[in-house]
This record gives sequence, C-alpha cells and structure tokens, in this order.
Amino acid sequence: MFGLSELAIILIVVIAVLAAKKLPELTRSAGKSARILKAEARAAKDEERTPRGDHETPRVIRGETVRREDTGSRGPSQS
Repeated sequence: MFGLSELAIILIVVIAVLAAKKLPELTRSAGKSARILKAEARAAKDEERTPRGDHETPRVIRGETVRREDTGSRGPSQS
C-alpha cells in the first residue's frame, strides 16, 4: 500500500500543518535563547580577560571617614 518513504512524507506534512500555529512562537523563543547564550558567552569571555580576584588592591576614595556610631544605626551590643 504505502512505502516507508511515502509514510515519512505524510508524517512530515501532518506535523508541519499541526505545528504551523506554534512555529512563530517557537522561532521567537529560540531567537531569545540564542541572544541570551551569546550575551553570556561574551560576558564570560570579558571576565576571563579582566579577572576580578582577591589579589587586587582596594580602591582608596578620598573623603570623610564615617564611624559606625556616626551613621545612626545601633548594633545589637548598643541597646
């Protein structure tokens, strides 16, 4: 009656017809996923170029020194 190749073609056509409604949504989500993956890969590559570790010297910002008592917040020991 039908050979294997004819059944495969019929199956592909049926899937295409049934999936036509979902196809734009699927391609949109695939595009978003690809953009996110690309951005994450770029961020990882940039992070490799400029590693941030504990061995960096801290930045010194000139200005007024503020003590904990001056901030107005009371710790648990100052009840």
